[in-house]
Amino acid sequence: MKVWKKIALVAGLLLATAANPAPSQAASTRTVTDLTGTKVTVPTKVNRVADLWHANNQVVLLLGGQKKIVATTDTIKQMPWFTTVFPGIKNVTAPFSGDDLQTEELLKLKPDVVLTADAAQAEQATKLGIPAVNLMYQDFAGLKKSVKVTAQVLGGKAPSVAAAYTKELNGNIKYVASHLAKNTKKTKVLHIVNSQDLLKVDGRDTIVDEWIKLSGGQNALQLKGNMREVTAEQIIKSNPDVIIVGSTTSKVALKTLRADSRFAGLKAVKAGRVYGNPQGTFAWDRYSAEEALQVLWSAKKLHPTQFKHLNMVKKTQQFYNKYYNYNLSKAAAKRILAGEAPA
Repeated sequence: MKVWKKIALVAGLLLATAANPAPSQAASTRTVTDLTGTKVTVPTKVNRVADLWHANNQVVLLLGGQKKIVATTDTIKQMPWFTTVFPGIKNVTAPFSGDDLQTEELLKLKPDVVLTADAAQAEQATKLGIPAVNLMYQDFAGLKKSVKVTAQVLGGKAPSVAAAYTKELNGNIKYVASHLAKNTKKTKVLHIVNSQDLLKVDGRDTIVDEWIKLSGGQNALQLKGNMREVTAEQIIKSNPDVIIVGSTTSKVALKTLRADSRFAGLKAVKAGRVYGNPQGTFAWDRYSAEEALQVLWSAKKLHPTQFKHLNMVKKTQQFYNKYYNYNLSKAAAKRILAGEAPA
């Protein structure tokens, strides 16, 4: 009888173990939902990240996961402020030939997960047996979700950092709104993509348009979409109050527009209200975690009187210290705000 009791006890233990596997077995993987709604199974501990989207490398930096990056892009390796804050990115492989992902090179790096904004890249990685998380977004709600999902992938302290960042972003938006509560006049803003092509602009229904609105402005043009080609006549007719130019400095932006006979007579140009968009570890104007600073900066540029007490140099320094653990000097913060590279 004792033998049968022992057999029954052992059988019960085996059944219990099968139903409740050891913690290491049960927690070897987990599921995250990316921004396309796809459920992706990733390892519980993610130590090696292939971040194939320029902008998201900055999010990983913000969340403290930069040392996990084993694959990146050539674009981010050439971002002056990113390499200043995290010099180690220069030694990370960019597994691309032009715009084409080199899958053999990617496999050699043995990433636990691929982060991307490109559906084709996600498909390639999945076929290689690497979990791929698509983080592409087009608005502030998407930005916050992208940061949250990236944090879920990284694990550790990242989710708490993501929560703090989202709270700060929301707080900055509320701060601007409260100071513009009595503002009835909307400043007309033209956002030009870069100084090399003054006829390529950002229209409505974009993240650029969203921060223009949040800053108490309105897009000077009616067309919709990112990086749209327009005519000089359309720009002249819109006659914006403020012109913001991406990927350049404020000095170059104003000089370029003043030197162009088509645009020298525009209200914004004559008043000197032409600015290069700030560029930090990533350009602030699109797909950037530093959008949290962009809404403050643009509000001050559009409505200097209402925001005369807003110290953007100090705000920028605080942001870099808090999220990047980087001691940014006043001079460096001023260069970022002017769209300039490190001295």
